Amino acid sequence: MKIGLLHSLIRKDEKFLIDEFNKVKGLELIMIDDREIKFNIGKDKFDLDVVVERCINHSRALHGLKLFESAGIKCVNNYSVATICGDKLLTSCALADHNIPQPEVRVAFTEESALKTIEEMGYPVVLKPAVGSWGRLLSKVNDRDAAEAILEHKAVLGSYHHSIFYIQKYVEKKGKDIRSFVVDDKCIAAIYRTSAHWITNTARGGVATNCPVTDELNDISVRAAKAVGGGIVAIDVFETAQGLMVNEVNYTMEYKNSITTTGVNIPQKMVDFILQVAEGRK
Repeated sequence: MKIGLLHSLIRKDEKFLIDEFNKVKGLELIMIDDREIKFNIGKDKFDLDVVVERCINHSRALHGLKLFESAGIKCVNNYSVATICGDKLLTSCALADHNIPQPEVRVAFTEESALKTIEEMGYPVVLKPAVGSWGRLLSKVNDRDAAEAILEHKAVLGSYHHSIFYIQKYVEKKGKDIRSFVVDDKCIAAIYRTSAHWITNTARGGVATNCPVTDELNDISVRAAKAVGGGIVAIDVFETAQGLMVNEVNYTMEYKNSITTTGVNIPQKMVDFILQVAEGRK
């Protein structure tokens, strides 16, 4: 069996995954550096059973998955899942389509309509780029002065990241949220992410502690995973007075801070699922 690992830099997450692949007898792991690979559309032939996507760059991940799948190679996660999870607007639509609780989200296309939308929603709100990760370029907007300034900055910057105004109602999460890990439609583990800052991502300094996987957390996590197409995903969840709400779904999930924290061998669970995909059992 030949497994391709599409990667950028090899981080701790990838090292843990590589170690688990190396434990499997008869498996050949082929490293595919996204900085070096070249594609010849319509003529590519790859001797691989499955490609595992672990890119840092979203564009490379998305296009790499599409090109491998066009060449007849199964991918984990697949192109459809990456497309939905890589765009917060598409994720919100998928969650809404499947009646999964989430914070109120509104979208506007101009600076003027975005300001009106924010005023209608009421402060505070969070402005997010539709495409982005690690808690970057998020803005908590507490009043009209801040809204006008941030919207003007986004309009002037004018890049793809700032051309669509994705506006989410701010949720008071009391310094913590939950990240749950779903593999093959099973919630295998979860962590609390705690921070004095309103952004609790561990990439921004949030501290990880174990979170018990309750029936409620399992249910909403699995439903969210299925809504975006399943596979291997991480779900960001808010605890609110109205119950659990899904904030985001991540398709190239990071887990290096969560293995010892939860006591679950997350990369081993990932490898088990990937092998099933490679063998045609999934």
